[in-house]
Amino acid sequence: MKQIVKSVAVVTSIWMFVGCGGGLSDPSENLKGGELLIDFPSSLIKPSLVAKGLIPATQTVYGYKAYKIPYTTTDEEGEKVEASGVFIIPTEKEEFKTKGLSMVSDDHGTIFANREAPTLLNSTIGKPPASSALLLTSLGGFATLQPDYIGFGDSNDHYHPFILKKSLANSTVDFIKTVKVFASKNGIKLNNQLFLTGYSEGGYAAMATLKKIEDENLTDLTVTMAAPMAGPYALKPMSDMVLNSDTLGVPSFMANVGYAYAKAYQHDIETVINEPYASKLPTLFNGDLNRTEIDPELTHGTKGATGLFDGNFVTNYFTDSTHWFKQAVTENSLHTWAPKAPVRLVHCEGDDVIPYLISTATKDTMIGYGATNVAVVPVEQTLGLPIKVGHGDCGTLGYKVTTGLFAVERYKVYGY
Repeated sequence: MKQIVKSVAVVTSIWMFVGCGGGLSDPSENLKGGELLIDFPSSLIKPSLVAKGLIPATQTVYGYKAYKIPYTTTDEEGEKVEASGVFIIPTEKEEFKTKGLSMVSDDHGTIFANREAPTLLNSTIGKPPASSALLLTSLGGFATLQPDYIGFGDSNDHYHPFILKKSLANSTVDFIKTVKVFASKNGIKLNNQLFLTGYSEGGYAAMATLKKIEDENLTDLTVTMAAPMAGPYALKPMSDMVLNSDTLGVPSFMANVGYAYAKAYQHDIETVINEPYASKLPTLFNGDLNRTEIDPELTHGTKGATGLFDGNFVTNYFTDSTHWFKQAVTENSLHTWAPKAPVRLVHCEGDDVIPYLISTATKDTMIGYGATNVAVVPVEQTLGLPIKVGHGDCGTLGYKVTTGLFAVERYKVYGY
């Protein structure tokens, strides 16, 4: 338990520092293709962390710069979308200049409010995009990139394609390519390592990104290792489980799936979600509200006259083998293939939202398809924790494990 509290405290303390305004950027910096949002030296971060006993005095802490970068991607309908993302680099280490930076594509977890998007967190309140980026960059020394996703940031006028593999992969791959061009134009040296990660929806997006890179043989984006965390990769089994249950733990998540899939597959939302909830969703998911504001507007009941999902929709899902939603979640599942790159499925055994079984089943299925380098990494066991940790508390711990996995691979090649 102390380790959990300490890990969270480290992240919280860093957030306090970067929110104080002392790290805002110098607008005079001449950039090509982006905007510098934050330039924060390690001298403003490390002393207090050491004084509070959150890190040892021997712990290396890097300064960082955060850039907003606009780019173009493609949505579920095949239309071009003007999107945005943030690129964060560590500073103050000579080896970053001589050996180059290893890059981590970090897909963020589920958000609902546009103000929670990576670029908005930087530009409006002077904070980094997430604790994950600080663990990866300020403590880990990785160049970290996070796309806002379609539906947030510069594309806030577009619906967010929640848990839809094509547009999540497109928005990530296109941002990686744009960041590489940005780095080249602005004298930021990258090496040949590319890591993929993300938590929850981000874990799903990271897996979708790896599949797109390998399926399309994108040789300019060779993946060193993917470590997706707590993602709903096996969507069909998860849908069966959810629609068979009587109650929903987090109704906003499932309402968002119904809303996004109805839009992407061109079905009326009223045929998926019961009233009065169906009519509320365009407003609830317009980017103004966060999850804690949305959940009270919905119901925890799954089906029936007072449930979230329309009764006919649920019945037809289980009885009709050609039902559109059954086909859609099967099509968007990400466990029935054999990745070539090393994959480490990082997951907390106590996850109460995305069951740990999803990762173990994904590993077994991938091995059955011929994968030779896929493994599950249980967070609690890896960190030696005496308790099981739920979905909401596992994120920071998962990033701690993932940063360590990536650091080992970087050291093997670059020695730092």
